[in-house]
Parts: sequence; structure tokens; C-alpha cells
Amino acid sequence: MSELTTELMTLEDVEAVHAIEAATFKTPWSKESFYHDVTDNPCARYVVLREDGEVVAYAGVWFVLDEGHITNIAVRQDRRGLGYGERVTRAMIQLAADSGMNWMTLEVRRSNRVAQNLYHKLGFIDVGYRKRYYENSEDALIMALEKLPEGNPERDPMLVRED
Repeated sequence: MSELTTELMTLEDVEAVHAIEAATFKTPWSKESFYHDVTDNPCARYVVLREDGEVVAYAGVWFVLDEGHITNIAVRQDRRGLGYGERVTRAMIQLAADSGMNWMTLEVRRSNRVAQNLYHKLGFIDVGYRKRYYENSEDALIMALEKLPEGNPERDPMLVRED
């Protein structure tokens, strides 16, 4: 049986994350964008899901005030349909709660019913649209999660402790 673990993305994970990104999205983020977020963006957090030590899914979020804005979520193509997207998204939502976020938002293609169904299952609600948001002029559905699970600040990996 495979061992599944979730943890924060590191610099060593960027290559694998970018490969999943490039295979998933028509207009993928650059490798440099992921490097920047991991090294220089204090608002960005990424969670990776590992299967037997290998990155098979990831989720990204930017923290702005008390909101976690989901940037991207993807599962390696050969691991889709196994619940990995839900697992990595739940881990990211818990990270946001542990980090003091009060709610979350995201945009998703109006045609992406699979992702919308997952987000609805996790408690997201539809709150609006962004017209012609994507490169092909497709609209984005804006979704929000208004109630996060109980957070535990002691698990916040970026918590600064003062003695």
C-alpha cells in the first residue's frame, strides 16, 4: 500500500510541481513563479501531496489579510480520480486555518464541473463571476469558503515565536 503524506512545498519540489502544472493548464505558471513564491513571497504557501515520497499533487494559496486566496490546485494526470485533489485541498484549507485565515476564495473555469463539484463538497459557495477571466475569454466562477475548520496556531509553519 502506498504511503501518502502532505507537507509544505520546498525548493526541491518546484521541478515536480511545475511539471504537473505544465501538464494540467493551458497557460501554466512558470517555474520561476514557483521559485519566487517559495523563496520571496511571504504571502504564498504551497502544500504538496507525496505518494511514496514522490510529488503527485499540489495546492497553492496566497494569504491576504484574513483571506486565503487559492491560486492553483493540480493532480498529476496518472493519479487523478483517486481523491488526491480533495486530500491536498483539505490540507491547504487546514494550513490556512492554522495560519489565522478566516475565509478562502478562488476562481474556477465555468466549464470545470469536476473542480466545482469538489469545491462544493468542501463547503465552497458560488459568489459571482469574472467575465472573460481566462486566456480564451472563458468566464471564471468565484467561490468562497466562509467557515474554515478550527485552527491550531502551533501548527503554523511560519509562526514567529518570541521568547
